[in-house]
Amino acid sequence: MPHQRQMVEAASGKTFPTYNRPPERCWLGSRKGDREDIERAVQAARAAFDTGPWSRITASERGRLIWKLADLMEQHLEEFAELETLDNGKPLKVARAADVPLAVDLFRYMAGWATKIEGNTIPISVPYTPGAKYLAYTLREPVGLSDRSSRGISRC
Repeated sequence: MPHQRQMVEAASGKTFPTYNRPPERCWLGSRKGDREDIERAVQAARAAFDTGPWSRITASERGRLIWKLADLMEQHLEEFAELETLDNGKPLKVARAADVPLAVDLFRYMAGWATKIEGNTIPISVPYTPGAKYLAYTLREPVGLSDRSSRGISRC
């Protein structure tokens, strides 16, 4: 499981098989995370956000990096399509024509949002100062943790 830029074992040491459908052969063992692994991931994400470069670069640069990821996925479309087919048994043509290109498009869409997350200025009333005009300023910030499936390197 990814943790601070490195792969680590699940806290429990458990794995689960990933099957090639068909012929139902296990082709890769994946680490099986549990509550402790989630806690470790949250702590690592918080530390990465607080001390890593992502929170310090501009929104424009974040958008460019996400777009670059989409470009790399597109350049390696065939490899991603083959992995998708091995992982879930979907026909290669479908993974090649739909799944991977749609993922690329989604990353490009999200790259555009990097510079579109902004706040609002909201007029508010304060009952003890009649007639006064006040404004509340909001700022939306993308902060959080996202789960993703990441394959281990162990064989079944």
